[in-house]
Amino acid sequence: MSHTSLFSSPEGSGPSTGHHRPAVGPDAPDDAERPQRWWSRIGLLQRILIAIVLGVLVGLPAPEWFVRIFATFNGVFGNFLGFIVPVLILALVAPAIGDLGRGAGRWLALTGGVAYTSTLLGGALALTTAVLLFPLILTPGSFESMSDPSEALFGPFFEIEMNPPFDVMAALLLAFVLGIGMTLIPKGVIHAGFVELRTVIEKLVMGVIVPLLPVYIFGVFLNMTAAGEVFTVIGTFLGVILVVFALTIVLLVLQFVIAGAVAHKNPFAALKTMLPAYATALGTSSSAATIPITLRQALKLGVRKPVASFVVPLCATIHLAGSTVKIVAFSSAVVILSGGQVDVPVMIGFIFMLGVTMVAAPGVPGGAIVAASGLLTSMLGFTEPEVALMVATYVAIDSFGTATNVTGDGAIAMIVDRIAGDRLKLAEDAEDAASDATGTMAGNDVAPDSRAE
Repeated sequence: MSHTSLFSSPEGSGPSTGHHRPAVGPDAPDDAERPQRWWSRIGLLQRILIAIVLGVLVGLPAPEWFVRIFATFNGVFGNFLGFIVPVLILALVAPAIGDLGRGAGRWLALTGGVAYTSTLLGGALALTTAVLLFPLILTPGSFESMSDPSEALFGPFFEIEMNPPFDVMAALLLAFVLGIGMTLIPKGVIHAGFVELRTVIEKLVMGVIVPLLPVYIFGVFLNMTAAGEVFTVIGTFLGVILVVFALTIVLLVLQFVIAGAVAHKNPFAALKTMLPAYATALGTSSSAATIPITLRQALKLGVRKPVASFVVPLCATIHLAGSTVKIVAFSSAVVILSGGQVDVPVMIGFIFMLGVTMVAAPGVPGGAIVAASGLLTSMLGFTEPEVALMVATYVAIDSFGTATNVTGDGAIAMIVDRIAGDRLKLAEDAEDAASDATGTMAGNDVAPDSRAE
């Protein structure tokens, strides 16, 4: 007996032949199908862009009570994301490492090395631009203290605390330990359990989180527009912000040109494929929360699923090239505005340490600048008002750096897939052959009917 899923495409369902016609599902009447078809024809990228535009337009005249309704939704949804993201990382990374086989340690080192190199590239690009251009567009000594713009946002009516079972770093370390451990033993109950956990998380993400992302993004831009404080910060640093935005575009082009050369693919077509992840990150301001979309687009690039499932969640934590561009550029700007000069050797050391320190970013909006604040004080000698100015400017356009991070994750996945993919395929074929041989030997001692079962 065949069963038609409720998630089946309406186009693939035929007319009902029974006496009863359901009101919903694949055999629903045409008038019930039309809204679903209309909405499904709008891709996720278009939905997010619509949410951003509506958030800005509605936020200008919106009353406080209306903004606080969406602030309440965003608070609950954001807390749920904070709860599920560590579980998501564990559920995706651990079985992905297990699927990689005994060479998992090498692929972990390879991915980490490529991600760290990309982060250093972003820092070097920002530092070079800051040294050559910022003295021409900034007025030395014009520093003014400024408060964090996030304090001006409207608060929710209520909050629901959702403490995650463990933090992002604990999830990552646990995934490494369990995943590498699974490569050392025959695949069995533990591996099967993690594969099922991955399936559950994937269904949760695609059935709940992804459909609600446009609403969440609408609420973010609605609140930002209604508060107005963010645009004050943007106006103060408009010149630097435009330069930083241009730098993120240049960085993405460089990343995909290199990845395209390594993977023998069209870099601009690949970059276009990753645009939905870029747009999603603009609204969430979180690499970790954008993992489902980044993973989906990486698969569309032709990256093998074991590689994508391993690289994308890992890079969501360790690849922060876009954030590095922003922090290096803005810290250089603050130094100049405070009447100082950019010390290139100190900044180079700062960039190397930044690439390591920001791995501790908790996977939430603004996490990178929080992790980097200690370096700003210890290595660059920033005072409390200067750190506050950095936080204010960073938070104002946090989403653009995050969008650059996650989009670049696709380029890293392409490189790792090209280097590791063929070997992974050979390893998988060897494992399948070994499994078939074991099954054949075991089958000699059982009845044919039981083998068929």
